[in-house]
Amino acid sequence: MVKLNEQNREQYEQLILDTLQAEDRKQFRETFLELHPTDQIDIFVKIDEESRKRIYDYLSPEDFSHIFEGLEIDEQKNIYYELDENYSSEMFNNMFADDVADFLAVLKGGKAEDILLKMNQEEAQDVKELMSYAPETAGAVMTKEYVSISSTDIVSNVIEKLRNEAPDAETIYYLYVVDELEKLVGVISLRDLITAQPTEVIENIMSTRVVSVQDDMDQEDVAKLIKKYDFLAAPVVSKQNHLVGIVTFDDVIDILEEEATEDLGEISAAKGATDVNVSAFTAAKKRSPWIIMLMFFGLITAEVIGQFEDTLEAIVLLAAFIPLIMDSAGNTGTQSLAVAVRGLALGTIKKGSVGKMIRREFGTGLMLGLICMVVLGITVTIIHGHWMLALIVGFSIFCTLSIATVIGATVPLVINKLKLDPAIASGPFITTVNDILGLLIYFSIATALLDYL
Repeated sequence: MVKLNEQNREQYEQLILDTLQAEDRKQFRETFLELHPTDQIDIFVKIDEESRKRIYDYLSPEDFSHIFEGLEIDEQKNIYYELDENYSSEMFNNMFADDVADFLAVLKGGKAEDILLKMNQEEAQDVKELMSYAPETAGAVMTKEYVSISSTDIVSNVIEKLRNEAPDAETIYYLYVVDELEKLVGVISLRDLITAQPTEVIENIMSTRVVSVQDDMDQEDVAKLIKKYDFLAAPVVSKQNHLVGIVTFDDVIDILEEEATEDLGEISAAKGATDVNVSAFTAAKKRSPWIIMLMFFGLITAEVIGQFEDTLEAIVLLAAFIPLIMDSAGNTGTQSLAVAVRGLALGTIKKGSVGKMIRREFGTGLMLGLICMVVLGITVTIIHGHWMLALIVGFSIFCTLSIATVIGATVPLVINKLKLDPAIASGPFITTVNDILGLLIYFSIATALLDYL
């Protein structure tokens, strides 16, 4: 198998295009199939529809299934409608059940049912089982292509079984041991299997300390567990402890990417609109509720400023520092928000460490506030020649940053306590709240010291 680098990628791409244009089936298969599947996908997505149709003719459904699995969902939908029905049915039969289930889940109408009816009955049943689980659970993301063995088997028989079943399994580095009722009772690694005596009974060499996940466990918790134990795969069991599938490490990568994208959308108040392929109308529809809500928060900000109209009329120069106070409060609060959300996502913030984290953020806010107060005090005094104004602005920044860090760290914790996603304490939300707080502090201090200005 050839893995392309930047130097020979263009050379291979051109060679493959030339074989397609020359309609040289044999040369195309020899060149294309020796590439790594990832490189095959990279080349495939660049070619035009006419060339793609030749590829469907030159590659068997089994060959093409590896390419189809690696495409993004939107690309899969477009390619599917280019395929002959018999060709696509055989392709789905050669794909992993979880990948087929992911694709069928996005199809509308009765198209998914039509595809299942044309598939091999056993393969279709595995796909239906995966689609029956609630979204974003272990059952929904697991694969059915795994190798299970009996506790009464002997090593030589299991190795022979692997020779037959391994090509269709997603991973064979762990073999899961079940009893006569298909209940999970142990696990054995491929290394332990190979190094054991051929006549040894599996029950004597397997580990009974099996870490498994329930089929209804949230996918993010599954990913955390696999990361915690450095597993390549984790078995999925029903409430009766029947082995129903496995979640593999590549599934975990997809889960983490999906969850990170979701959290980014929440934090930026753009949930559902972070994909660049989403239309402008859809993006606006997804973002508008937050924007409208924040617009009303902006009215509160304006009302706060209006309440201190007399102070502003007395010293107009105070208005020049409003953006500075608001931006500093919002930025500091967002930084603390990121710390809290990341800690909750990784599970590093536990019950006993919440107070420690808040105290640390408060201490950080105090030091940031002190540094900014000193810098601003000197700068404002030099520029405006007014030490009292410098004191008001500097002390306001000190108080604002100290409190903003606590708010940024605390709000996600409260939301998490309410069993909601802490990421919904979005950056814009925290920023707006701290803007209002910063203005209240700033104008309260200025009003109190107005006689000295």
